[in-house]
Amino acid sequence: MSLAPAVLKFGGSTFQSPSAYGELAEELTARLDTQGRPLAVVVSAMPGETEALRERLLTVAPHPADECASGLLTLADTVSAHLLTAALRHLGRRATVLAGHQTGFTTAESFMWARLDRIDPAPLRAAFAEHDLVVVPGGQAVDDLGRPTWLGKNSSDLSAVAAAVALGADTCEIHSDVAGIHSCDPNLITGTRLLEHVSYDDATTMSGHGAKVLHDRSVRLAREHGIKIVCRRNTAPFASGTVIEADAAPTDAVILNSRSVVLRYPDKPSAERAHAAFRSDGVAALRIEDSPGVAVIGGYVDHEACERRHGLVPGRPAGIPVTELGGGHTTVHVAADEAEAVRLAQELHDHLPARRTLMV
Repeated sequence: MSLAPAVLKFGGSTFQSPSAYGELAEELTARLDTQGRPLAVVVSAMPGETEALRERLLTVAPHPADECASGLLTLADTVSAHLLTAALRHLGRRATVLAGHQTGFTTAESFMWARLDRIDPAPLRAAFAEHDLVVVPGGQAVDDLGRPTWLGKNSSDLSAVAAAVALGADTCEIHSDVAGIHSCDPNLITGTRLLEHVSYDDATTMSGHGAKVLHDRSVRLAREHGIKIVCRRNTAPFASGTVIEADAAPTDAVILNSRSVVLRYPDKPSAERAHAAFRSDGVAALRIEDSPGVAVIGGYVDHEACERRHGLVPGRPAGIPVTELGGGHTTVHVAADEAEAVRLAQELHDHLPARRTLMV
């Protein structure tokens, strides 16, 4: 290879219909012909596909074993990867798929929300010896025994950064249906602004509190290896919106993810044990200061199953967290329901300093 591969990720919103795979294949082919640089392309499932598998699984077993869930939910992204590869080959391109068990990504401990433990660069690098495009289904890895593991909801970002690490790339391009990071969710809150530059630290904090643009562990991995993340739109001309790197001015933000939930426990020691249990299972969770509460971030978590595994008293759903980030501090508020959460987020956002704002 004369040039190191570029690493691109395309979220599920890219693939609104089967024809979208052919359209993206044409764009990737044009880039390959223009730049002469091989492409590692990480893809997510079509919208609703993972959720459909989840619903089917829950119909069979209300609290399925994590091993069954991880093996099933990852299939949706695999389908997407093969559809894109089929479209690329139809155009005469040398393309292949590397699924989770072939990527060299190994996780430790859990099947669901698994933490990436090792990245072996050999499989990805070897694939480019015979191919110009290598397509990787997002969110997939294996444990030490080769069993499928799932990196969590929206973890295609993490797969893309891991691919960049394996290939020695200094940049990872994340394509989604928004141009980049805003001061709050532009679909819910008025007056938001797009940020051109965001620091690793701010992006990590925001993602960890439920910001939807990037997976929190992907930002941590990028910071560890000095990989610049460029957020782009997922439609031509793939405009760049936000760059995440080490040097960027501090920012203020309001973070609202309506799928997150605050669980209230009988006392603070119970909440501490629950928080530790969620974190040990790889689930993003935050302690609510000065209360016996834990915020489970991002949804799609069977918190009752986790509590049972760890012998915990079940927490009672008590609302939705809304996080205020500013002046180097984070404050987590608890709204009673989604409508109240949106009202509170709008009020907090309206009072952000105009000079510094960041997205969720």
